[in-house]
Amino acid sequence: MLKPQGRVVMLSGATRGIGRALLERLLTAGCIVSAGVRDVSRLPAHPLLSVHRYDAAEVRGAAAWVGEVVAQHGRIDAVVNAAGINTRGTLLGNDDTPFEALWSVNTMGPMRVIRAAWPHLVASGTGRVVNIASLSGKRVRNDNLAYSMSKFAVMALTQEVRRLGQEDGIRASALCPGFVDTDMTAHVTKWPREKMSRPEDIALLAEVLLHLPNTASVAELLVNCRHEDML
Repeated sequence: MLKPQGRVVMLSGATRGIGRALLERLLTAGCIVSAGVRDVSRLPAHPLLSVHRYDAAEVRGAAAWVGEVVAQHGRIDAVVNAAGINTRGTLLGNDDTPFEALWSVNTMGPMRVIRAAWPHLVASGTGRVVNIASLSGKRVRNDNLAYSMSKFAVMALTQEVRRLGQEDGIRASALCPGFVDTDMTAHVTKWPREKMSRPEDIALLAEVLLHLPNTASVAELLVNCRHEDML
């Protein structure tokens, strides 16, 4: 396993849910974390934490964030794309707005961060990318097609990072949970919250993916709180 101490990790979505749980794990492990968040006041001070304003929907936000991280820390060893939204958009609806919003935040946001950080991940020699995707990126089980489409695209993004980064030591994984007990699943009523996966458990798995050596690469990690025949 890679030693986490001193590795510089860019983490979006760090103020809540899986991202917040992962932030706490990485800081405890000794990583230097750059948290990209929309509201910088929502994170406490920590000697290993730098907080930067970042909105995944802003086209130039990723490049600005990367520039600040490199200026402050001099390197980037890993990127975790945990920021996301779950707006509802259906196939037979008449409104494309949810599709456009989800594509902008859930898909283009991670792509722009990875693109901007790429030369620094190459320079690391053990660059890591973890995209928090979803089981909704592996199958469609409800009418929120907009969310599924955005997460299916994240799976493709992860595969391309793996292909392009192989020779430079970049390893990428898509972490695909089902229902997780966070505010993003507050609308879910068909599955009891006490039976949902815990964000701290998903964060533990993300931490493992970040610190596997170059010889142990995980393309996809599917995590479910219930049985599904097709998965």
